[in-house]
Amino acid sequence: MGHKQSDKVRETLARAKKERKSTQKILKAMRGIRPEILDRNFMAAHEKVFAGTDCLECANCCKTSSPIITNKDIDRMAAHLRMKPGDFVVKYLRIDEDEDYVFQQTPCVFLNDDNTCSIYEHRPKACHEYPHTDRKNMREILELTYKNSLVCPAVYEIIREVESLIARK
Repeated sequence: MGHKQSDKVRETLARAKKERKSTQKILKAMRGIRPEILDRNFMAAHEKVFAGTDCLECANCCKTSSPIITNKDIDRMAAHLRMKPGDFVVKYLRIDEDEDYVFQQTPCVFLNDDNTCSIYEHRPKACHEYPHTDRKNMREILELTYKNSLVCPAVYEIIREVESLIARK
């Protein structure tokens, strides 16, 4: 069966890839905006875009990326799966080039065919916080936001919405 993805999601991801240079320029220009104004605009754009977003139509983050897994994440997920933390690490994790724990494979082993997560209530903190567009100090993660715009159609739309909000002022 495989993991489903809507036409709208595929089209938005294709547009994000096609317009990646433009997106980089937009984000570079955002570095010149006062941090509190940038954060406020990202928060507003995040709320607006996610009000009309169903992540289950996409799940591209779970299909293509592996979050950083903390020791607290390991303990929580292992307890949920009734495993010892060390066994969880051996079965599901690897150490990446930055010396962080990440899942061994993508798509995520916990991603169901209907794009739901089999450990949703116990998922890693990085999954819970993804795509990180509703936090403070957005200026510090604009490069990550750019990378996420190529994975998450909502991030691409949020960046364009922030650009629009700033242009109106």
